[in-house]
Amino acid sequence: MRKQDSRQGLHLLVIGVVMLTLLVPLLATFLYSISSSWGATILPDALSLKWYVQLWSDPRFLMAFGRSVFLCMASVIVSLLVIVPLAFIMEYRYRQWQKIMDLVILLPFAMPPIVASAGLLQIYSGSPMMGTPWILVGCYFTIVLPFMYRSLVNNLRALNLHDLMDASSLLGASSFQGFVQVVLPNIRKGIASAWFIAFSLLFGEFVFANMLVGTRFETLQIYLFNMRQTSGHFTSAIVISYFVFILLFTLFANRFNKT
Repeated sequence: MRKQDSRQGLHLLVIGVVMLTLLVPLLATFLYSISSSWGATILPDALSLKWYVQLWSDPRFLMAFGRSVFLCMASVIVSLLVIVPLAFIMEYRYRQWQKIMDLVILLPFAMPPIVASAGLLQIYSGSPMMGTPWILVGCYFTIVLPFMYRSLVNNLRALNLHDLMDASSLLGASSFQGFVQVVLPNIRKGIASAWFIAFSLLFGEFVFANMLVGTRFETLQIYLFNMRQTSGHFTSAIVISYFVFILLFTLFANRFNKT
């Protein structure tokens, strides 16, 4: 019992140290964001919410925030429309090609975003898509492809996919009807998980947005980059607002998946 108690205490200590290491920078950033001034003293001279008031009353910030949400939503919707049928077809019809497909979907990780952005600038220079958010939708598809595909395939493999499709076929349904009416309802949690993972990942993307669009379609990350020369309190308020939004979004996703 004493050994178990000592081991449990050690585990709790390790977890506490890790949590403290993760939370201290965040708490320091939050404290800096609500301080009116913080110079050579250990604690702020005074506390104030003026930086948050200034931030959330800034039309430029609100527009950048809205653009980021729109861009992520559009990218995720397009990705789901392509990847969900692709995952189903590969798992149902061409499972023997899964090893090749698993290798193909990892290719986006082999090319750094800065290199991919430079190549896209060369390919689409002079194209009407350059400088528009639609080129980012195509780029973001490649970013979320590995995460969404693996999430959906794992969900499909948890089903008796062939048995479900055979049963729907015996009841007179076509392959398309079986996919829409039988398979999709059974993988809705996998689709929701893929949706939330992709959205959270894309909401913080900066390299593609900065190089391909820049200030012509200012997203939240570009706004944060452009405001880096302003007050550190103001940029800390941006960071904390971004963190709170992602945290609330994650909590909503977890609650949605449990229902």
